[in-house]
Amino acid sequence: MAFSLTRSPRELVFRTARLTRREWLTSSYVRLRFEGADLRGFGSLGSDDHIRVFFPDSESAPDALTGLDPAAVRSVGISREYTPLSWDAEAGILDLEFVLHGDAGIAGPWAATAPVGATVGIGGPRGSLVLDGAPDGWFLAGDESALPAIKRFIGAMSADAVGQVVVEVPDAASEQDLATPGGVRLRWVHRGRAAEGATLGLALDALTEADRPAGEIFAFVAAEQSVMKPGRALFFDRWGLDPATAVVKGYWKRGEAEYHAPH
Repeated sequence: MAFSLTRSPRELVFRTARLTRREWLTSSYVRLRFEGADLRGFGSLGSDDHIRVFFPDSESAPDALTGLDPAAVRSVGISREYTPLSWDAEAGILDLEFVLHGDAGIAGPWAATAPVGATVGIGGPRGSLVLDGAPDGWFLAGDESALPAIKRFIGAMSADAVGQVVVEVPDAASEQDLATPGGVRLRWVHRGRAAEGATLGLALDALTEADRPAGEIFAFVAAEQSVMKPGRALFFDRWGLDPATAVVKGYWKRGEAEYHAPH
């Protein structure tokens, strides 16, 4: 077999870290850098890993967790799940990316406005799904919430990789600069006023057997939960993939702030 997906459990560790940098990639998508001694030794083996980030509740000041130890942050903070984008385990640095939806929610407004030096708590990852080996081809799809995982998968591709990446965003202004190998086609689809996931679902529905990369492929799709039905239909019904070599996830669910995907 060209590759395999292997689950690797990890000891659950809680940390605190300080916000040190904010970089806007689009008007509704921001990259934050966190630093701190607790982040030394941090690691993430799987591109689809999740950590829990603990923020102050909406009635607290953005820096309300500053000075608390990890146990205290866990007890008073409100958490959401994110995929680690990149890190330096020796220097104690971690980069995360956030999708903003105006003033809605807890994490987005904090990510947009929290002062440099403000504290978050970080728990995990509890485990990883590790891709071992080299697929013959790749197929990655998702919405903005899946971009950190998609970026990490792209980073794991060889220079001669082949496949396709499909990303749903609101409009052309929300596209980002993703550098894929020459043999990997990147396609952005714009949802406009459609519900999140609907346009991506239509793009998946339109793919046929002729669109399947040759050989043993790694296939991944993650977006609003409604994408699971067209994702499964494509991977398992039309392309006949082994469920052990494909990932279909609803990263979030419309109307349920506390929803998180199983992993």
